[in-house]
Amino acid sequence: MAGLGEAVAHGAATIINAIATGKGAAIGVDLWTKARVQLTNDAGTIQCKIINEPSEGTTLMKESVLGVLQHFGKDKEFGAYVETESSIPIARGLKSSSVASNALVLATITALGKKLNTLTTIGLGVDAAIRAKTTITGAFDDACASFLGNIVVTDNLKRRILRRFTVEDELTILFHVPDVKSYTYTSDVGRMKLIAPQVAVAFREASSGNYWTALTMNGILYSSALGYDPKITLDAIAAGALASGLSGKGPATAAVVSEDIEGRVVDAWRGYGGRVIRAKVNRERARVTRRE
Repeated sequence: MAGLGEAVAHGAATIINAIATGKGAAIGVDLWTKARVQLTNDAGTIQCKIINEPSEGTTLMKESVLGVLQHFGKDKEFGAYVETESSIPIARGLKSSSVASNALVLATITALGKKLNTLTTIGLGVDAAIRAKTTITGAFDDACASFLGNIVVTDNLKRRILRRFTVEDELTILFHVPDVKSYTYTSDVGRMKLIAPQVAVAFREASSGNYWTALTMNGILYSSALGYDPKITLDAIAAGALASGLSGKGPATAAVVSEDIEGRVVDAWRGYGGRVIRAKVNRERARVTRRE
C-alpha cells in the first residue's frame, strides 16, 4: 500500500547572499510551508497543487518528490499526489523555494517509510531547486537555515556548514514585501559578481559573529547592484532596527527589530506600498507532522 507523509519546514532571511562569492549566511524565521505527499501506484506521474498560489508553476514540487524517489530507486514503482500550503509569498526573496523543497523532500522520505541524515535530506532539496531553476547557487545557506533554524554560515559551493549561531534574544523579523515578484533565475548575476570583494568583507563579519552588521552591509551592497533604492533599509535603521537589508535578490527587505520598536519601523515603511509581514526567529528543525 502506497504511503503518506506530511512535513513542515520554516522560512529564512538573508544575512549574506551567496550569489557573489559562493558563500552565504541566513537566519531561520517562523514563516512556514507544509507539504503533503501521497504516494500512488501510477509510476512516473506526479500531480501537484500549491494551495495558496495555484497559478504558480509546480516544477520544483515535481523535482523534489522525483529526486527522493530516484534516490531510493522507487521512481519506477511510485507516483505521487502532492500539495503544499505556505505563509511565505513566492518570488519575493523570502526563500519560498528552499523552504518548499525541504518540506517536500522530508514528506516524501516519510511517505516511503525511509530515513536520511540531515545533510543528505537538505542536499536532495538543493538538487531539486537547481534542476527546477529556482536558484542560482543552490541556496544551501537558505536551505540549512530553513531546516535547522537559527543562524547558519555556509560554503554553498562545497555544501559545508561553516558556523552556526543561536539567537538568544527575542527578536522580530519584519519583511516589507512589494506587490511585484522577482524570480531568482532571471536575476543579473554579472552585476552581483561585481560586488564580490565587498560582499566577502560582509561575509567575514558574519563568520565572526557580527551577523547584524553583515546583514545590513549585504543588503545595501546587493540593493546597489540590483537597482533597488536602499532608502527603505536606511529608514528602518533610522527607526531603530538592529539591522536591515534586501532579502535574497529582493524585492523584499528585512529588518531585525526588538519588540518595542516594531511599530516605529512599520510606520517608517508605510509610504512604500506593499505589505509588512511579521515573523520571529525560528529555532526549530523541519519536522514530520504525519506518516501513514
